[in-house]
Amino acid sequence: MTFLRTNPRTNPRTNPRTNPRATARLRMAALVALPVLALSVACGGADDGAGAAKKDDAIADVPRTPTAGATKDASEPSAPPAAKSAFYDAQVKYVQCMRVKGGYKDFPDPTLSGYLDWDKVNEIGSQPGRNEGIKGGRNGVCVAELQAAMAAEPERDEQKAYESMLAHAKCMRDNGVSRFTNPTMSGGNAQPGGDPNPASSVIDTASPTYKKAREACRSKLLDGLDGMQ
Repeated sequence: MTFLRTNPRTNPRTNPRTNPRATARLRMAALVALPVLALSVACGGADDGAGAAKKDDAIADVPRTPTAGATKDASEPSAPPAAKSAFYDAQVKYVQCMRVKGGYKDFPDPTLSGYLDWDKVNEIGSQPGRNEGIKGGRNGVCVAELQAAMAAEPERDEQKAYESMLAHAKCMRDNGVSRFTNPTMSGGNAQPGGDPNPASSVIDTASPTYKKAREACRSKLLDGLDGMQ
């Protein structure tokens, strides 16, 4: 993927019982992990930048879970599945933080399943001067909310995740991205494929070929895997 995909909480190479999504997010920790002092200030601080919007204005279009007995507005999405509502709610809080304090007023809504729309997130981050902070807010002000959302993410069937990512990797190669690598299984956990050297990318994710392949292969990935490879 264009951006890092890590879980700042665990290391699957040293902990075989780690969260299945850990390896896919190891690189996110490098972006969002900041000194304790920075996080302490971030949790309660407000934006000091010019052009900050009122809170109500900035988050007015964040989807909300309708309360019991309330009349649903036609512009609001349907309530998320009950089994994933905690994850959805956690992602909503993260999106709200990114819009109000994180410096990204156009940060996209989560999907009804609770996962972020990574294509939209990556598109925002690819704009000049907007990559820094795209995963945890500028100066890490939304790291706590990001970690809470990651902790609430439902467990997934790792075999199905592996098969999905394998089909996606093959599709990407068939559509011209020849160096796109296959996922692997390690300790029963599916590890994403993609760029063979993420530290020094050899795949041009901004190229027309890559973008066309991503669009053609989008349906191969299960919900929530699009941010992993």
